[in-house]
Amino acid sequence: MSRDAKVVILGCGYTGKRVAARFLQRGASVLATARDPASLHDLARQGAGVLMLDAEAAGEIAIPRGALVLHSIPVIDSPAGPREVTAQLISRFTEEPGRLVYLSTTGVYGAQRDVDENTQPAPATEREALRLAAEEAVQRGHWRSLVLRPAAIYGPGRGVHVAMLAGRFRLAGQGDNFVSRIHVEDLAAHVEAALLSDVKGAYPAGDDLPCTSLEIAEFCSRLLHVPMPPAVPREALPETRRADRRVDGRAIRALLGIELRYPTYREGIPASI
Repeated sequence: MSRDAKVVILGCGYTGKRVAARFLQRGASVLATARDPASLHDLARQGAGVLMLDAEAAGEIAIPRGALVLHSIPVIDSPAGPREVTAQLISRFTEEPGRLVYLSTTGVYGAQRDVDENTQPAPATEREALRLAAEEAVQRGHWRSLVLRPAAIYGPGRGVHVAMLAGRFRLAGQGDNFVSRIHVEDLAAHVEAALLSDVKGAYPAGDDLPCTSLEIAEFCSRLLHVPMPPAVPREALPETRRADRRVDGRAIRALLGIELRYPTYREGIPASI
């Protein structure tokens, strides 16, 4: 990567901040966007440009020609229901990026339990269908693109360990549903490598140990010395907490030439506390 490389992060949140930091360390010029620029104060101190971006508003988005762009703005909730804004965002670019990586979700696989690089999307809800529509909008562009579909993202300040400490975590039924995860630093490494590669297509990203909700709750209970969470009917939980899915993310790691720093929650959760 050349020292004058330009990186733009649309929706610079939990993962995007870590991607930005990686490229700043490389000496790249980084422009990070968020609805609240104050949330990017630390990145600005490190030398990043910061821009307020309302994904639903009108106006051009200043994309330098040939920039490496991470798009991590999810489906937006509005009074009329969830909205997908990717096609609208792309139409507002002032220049054409050289590379665009979109952070989607394994939710696009719907009710399919075992997922790998060959599994086709089968969205079962409106929100999942909207995320797939966003992927398609990205892939229709003239730029080089890659879609990453991360499993549940966790790390410092986010995940089962945080919810259990706060007494907010609930088991879905008997807790026998499988959940796949990826540590935020490992996901940031995926994005960094993806932006610098020519790999195309859409791939799931996850760590090496999908486990049941019960298994990780028991691990956190022992680690944190907190009681086991109560069980509730699966229908009582948010849509994203009802998933029963095992993700195999080895294919994209091989293509990008990266290894996991936290191959399982057993390493990742203690490191996040």
